[in-house]
Amino acid sequence: MSRPARARPAAVRRRRTAPPKRRPADPVTTEIVLGAFETICWEMANHVSLTATTPILNQSNERNATILDGTGRLAALSVGIPQFMLSSTLPVRFACEFFGDELYEGDVLVANDPYHGGGHLPDYNVFAPVFLDGRRVLIASIQCHHADTGGGAPGGYNVNAADVWAEGVRFPAVKIWERGRLRRDVEYLMAVNNRTPTFLGDLRAQVSAAQLGVRRLGEVLRRHGIAAVEAAVAETIAHARRRVREEIARWPDGVYVSDVWVDQDPLGNRDVHVHCTVTIRGDRMTVDFTGSDDRRELQAWSTFGNTRGYVVAQLAAMMDPTIPKNEGFFDAVELIVPKGCVLNPPDGRSVAAGTHHPGTEVGEAIAVALAQVIPERCAPQVYKMGMPTVIFGTNPRDGALFIDHSVDTFAAYCGAVKGQDGWGGHNVSFGNLIRATAEINEAIFPVRQLARDYETDSGGAGEYRGNCGSLYRKQVLTPATIYTYVVGRRHPMPGIAGGNPGSANRLVVRAGGPHVHDVGDTATYVPHEAGERYEYHYGGGGGWGDPLDRPPAKVLDDVLDEYVSVEAAARDYGVVLTGDLWDLTLAVDAEATARLRAERRGERTHG
Repeated sequence: MSRPARARPAAVRRRRTAPPKRRPADPVTTEIVLGAFETICWEMANHVSLTATTPILNQSNERNATILDGTGRLAALSVGIPQFMLSSTLPVRFACEFFGDELYEGDVLVANDPYHGGGHLPDYNVFAPVFLDGRRVLIASIQCHHADTGGGAPGGYNVNAADVWAEGVRFPAVKIWERGRLRRDVEYLMAVNNRTPTFLGDLRAQVSAAQLGVRRLGEVLRRHGIAAVEAAVAETIAHARRRVREEIARWPDGVYVSDVWVDQDPLGNRDVHVHCTVTIRGDRMTVDFTGSDDRRELQAWSTFGNTRGYVVAQLAAMMDPTIPKNEGFFDAVELIVPKGCVLNPPDGRSVAAGTHHPGTEVGEAIAVALAQVIPERCAPQVYKMGMPTVIFGTNPRDGALFIDHSVDTFAAYCGAVKGQDGWGGHNVSFGNLIRATAEINEAIFPVRQLARDYETDSGGAGEYRGNCGSLYRKQVLTPATIYTYVVGRRHPMPGIAGGNPGSANRLVVRAGGPHVHDVGDTATYVPHEAGERYEYHYGGGGGWGDPLDRPPAKVLDDVLDEYVSVEAAARDYGVVLTGDLWDLTLAVDAEATARLRAERRGERTHG
């Protein structure tokens, strides 16, 4: 009989006890093993891209691989979506505790349950133990976002669900392969509870990626031996923990507090509050979310596993990038998340929307708190998307249901950091997520992408300018339904160190027809006729530093590139330009600029 899992702490999650000391690892072997692990992670993730059957997996890279030790401690990961990878450990630990000695060679497990360590139901974690000489030494894990979960709405984002059961089918930990044999009953059960016609192909791609990881890790174990590999894992985790604490020790001691907000949840409850207290004492750090929103009527909840991943993703972005991303990061930080708040919800609450918001606000809160003392390290790992704009209907090409998550190319939420303007079209928290081109998605879905252009004056002003957001127009070619919800209207991308916030989001639906309207906060199942479109004004990134410190020549370049208007150059940057943009005769009036900037600084001083 399977052992029940141990009860989870209700309110406070603390550092895991350090593993017992082992014999010193050979540094050369450790580097070889770590390099092999990272290569295997990449190979597993790439396997999914090459074999999956749904665009969100075979195009967007919304898949990440990790390797854990035999107890579920994170040992290595591939380049991917930071929060996604860093939330892979808790579902594996639950399975190890639940099954105990009943995990066998040849097993492959599936888990997606938010209340057993996961983020939200679309994120399936498929993992398999690696045995040698009868011992479970490692675990290969591959995480993928799937296009549907069953439940009350196509697409896996039932943001109006009454509870998690209405969102879809929950799998805390189930064996889909056992002792090297496919459990056809489990595979069939999962397939019939999913709307996506290609789900089974995606699931099998993910399973085979985990099995590939098992084979490759078995080769590493046989080459180097169990003792050497376990010592290498222990050493790389200890190395990361040591280096994280060295970084923390360089930061000023103190207690740093922040408050950030989400505009509203999908039901319209306003100003979902995240309160964060970061305490630094020597080489120890505590991140405490006591005081965050705990209203029971809310419809936006981030699970503990999701919150935990966002904490480490933000802190990792503020430290030396050469520090290995593994369990050492988690060991080095004490995390307090009261049970019942929006970042560690009461069991059973709907979490489809909360994995994005207030999930990403976890990183924003940490960055805003620490910007008081280390602003040069602070770039919020944040986006203000609300949720993907999901389109579903019947595809006239084959009569089957289509679900388009709008994982398309657009620019949004690219904030500045010290020394670098925001750039590109891809915010940092999405990692290596690839947004599909128009040509690919138009060949798959009955849609047409009409425009995606930077919007002038949408990037937050600063000494280093936030990048522009974009106007994105997408037309449906067959009757279809759109649902989403929008945040970042009242609380857009933040500025840091005196920088201005980015522009607000705005979504217009049914454009091109007689029923065009601005949805405000929530678009709940808005029907679109063939030929109608939605128009999404995606917000820009926040600026870094005082806009009055931006060199006037750079502001002139921004105006010539149409990132900033002539009017905003004076209004936001205090830069006076003469001449005309259209005949390229613009020039900086240095004396007028100096006077205007002096006036602006004087106004600040006196009021």
